[in-house]
Amino acid sequence: MSIVRFDPFFRTVRDFDRMTGELLGGRSAYAPEYDIVEHGEDRFSVALAVPGYDLDELDITVKDRELQIKGEPKVENRANYVRRGIGRAAFQRTFTLGEHIDITGASLDKGILTVELERQVPEAMKPRSIQISAAQARPAVTADQKVA
Repeated sequence: MSIVRFDPFFRTVRDFDRMTGELLGGRSAYAPEYDIVEHGEDRFSVALAVPGYDLDELDITVKDRELQIKGEPKVENRANYVRRGIGRAAFQRTFTLGEHIDITGASLDKGILTVELERQVPEAMKPRSIQISAAQARPAVTADQKVA
């Protein structure tokens, strides 16, 4: 059995998407990579790689079923970089949330911003089981009763 690696293909698609966004002005030059993880039937998390960002440089808002995460570095490190590969620029990522998705928490640990999501469907909208009972036998209808 052979294994086919698609990583270079996905990297190329991601870079092409980023270039197209920059040319069309639809997205900033820097946007952190992210993972979406399922933790059960109704629980998820979005994890963004935001190395070097402090809590006061990040902002999370939810409006009209859109989760928006923004980062704005306050102080630029004036070090004399030989190569700079870690992104430290203003960014904005927007995720469209499904119905009945609530944000239950957020944390920043070791450069990973994790936003916890939970689907909370109202009781009235949840499926419910209806019990079926046996029908009672009805008396037979005669021809005389039909005329009446």
